[in-house]
Amino acid sequence: MKDTITSDIKSRCDSVLNGLTSGASRVPGVVAMVTDRDGDIYSGASGERRIGGDPMTEDTVFAIFSTTKAIAGTTALQCVEDGLLDLDAPAKEYAPAIGNLQVIDGFDDSGQPRLRAPRSDVTTRQLMLHTAGFGYDFFNEDYKRLAEEHGQPSVVTGSRASIETPLLFDPGEKWEYGTNIDWVGQVVEGIRGKRLGEVMAERVFAPLGMTDIAFTRTDNMKPRTATIHARGEDGGLTPMDDFALPDDPEVHMGGHGLYGSVPEYMKFIRMWLNDGAGPNGRVLKPETVDWAVKGALVPPQKVTMLPGVIPSLSNDAEFFPGLAKDWSYTFMVNSEEAPTGRPAGAIGWAGLANCFYWIDRANGVGGYWATQILPFGDPESFTGYMDFETAVYQALANS
Repeated sequence: MKDTITSDIKSRCDSVLNGLTSGASRVPGVVAMVTDRDGDIYSGASGERRIGGDPMTEDTVFAIFSTTKAIAGTTALQCVEDGLLDLDAPAKEYAPAIGNLQVIDGFDDSGQPRLRAPRSDVTTRQLMLHTAGFGYDFFNEDYKRLAEEHGQPSVVTGSRASIETPLLFDPGEKWEYGTNIDWVGQVVEGIRGKRLGEVMAERVFAPLGMTDIAFTRTDNMKPRTATIHARGEDGGLTPMDDFALPDDPEVHMGGHGLYGSVPEYMKFIRMWLNDGAGPNGRVLKPETVDWAVKGALVPPQKVTMLPGVIPSLSNDAEFFPGLAKDWSYTFMVNSEEAPTGRPAGAIGWAGLANCFYWIDRANGVGGYWATQILPFGDPESFTGYMDFETAVYQALANS
């Protein structure tokens, strides 16, 4: 039976990938994989790493952007298990710099930001749930203005100044997607006394056998790295040869900073399908996995559409418009069955250059889709990903 499922998934998914990397409306290249609890059941690559360049291969290295977040979140969950992190204590106890940040209440008549002290301390729980008050300049007009008029650096610089920003609102007030998980990484560093990349390598990557993933690419990874492309208003693609995440960042950005290949991320997805267990040891306890995947926002907090306020970096973007969505530690949770077939209670997320993944613990399946295109919410890549996920569930339904 499993051979039949695998054959059907291959036929359906190959068709999606090959159709997406040809024709006028195309993506440069894509790698997509599907796993069950035991191992990969589909792996495909199509197109090119750079238009006119080397072919896309399954071992291609991608800037995985915000799909980094769940890995950083896992290191924080380990701190909770070890009794070292109280999610409801002030986060400044572990990362003191966060205690210096103020709330921005708009701008005065001269264009200066109006700042005040927050009414309560940021907690690590709020950071993990994106309710602490941080945003991104490509999704928030106030941060965009701080960048344009006051020199707030972009998070892609990997600099400490890029996360030491004002809060957009008082902690816990609402859900807003932003640099929260970069601060979770700072909390973990404060607890462990090591850089986040070292913590990940020792406590996540080693037990899972993940080697082709890091904040700083090895000499072996660099030539296999895909180029990020810009989608123009006419639908055309331009290689962004000078745009890349820094290989030696000032801060190991838990929110977006990892480079990795898709087969490595599949090992991480399998850990969540297997209740925290990896081939070389346990990463999380089953009971931790059980609560960490559940939506934890408190109404009226809710996951909302992401407004693309910098068009070169993001379109308006939302998974499954019209369906209720929650947030967990640290994934989006769809509260209703999705049109793709993804069931209620499944988890997943995305990365800025149009990387997407999902983890369906109920059916024991998960997948990852990797392209390198800006802006986020690329209509070709995002639609292709939805078709890919749908193809997987159609194959499972026909088995």
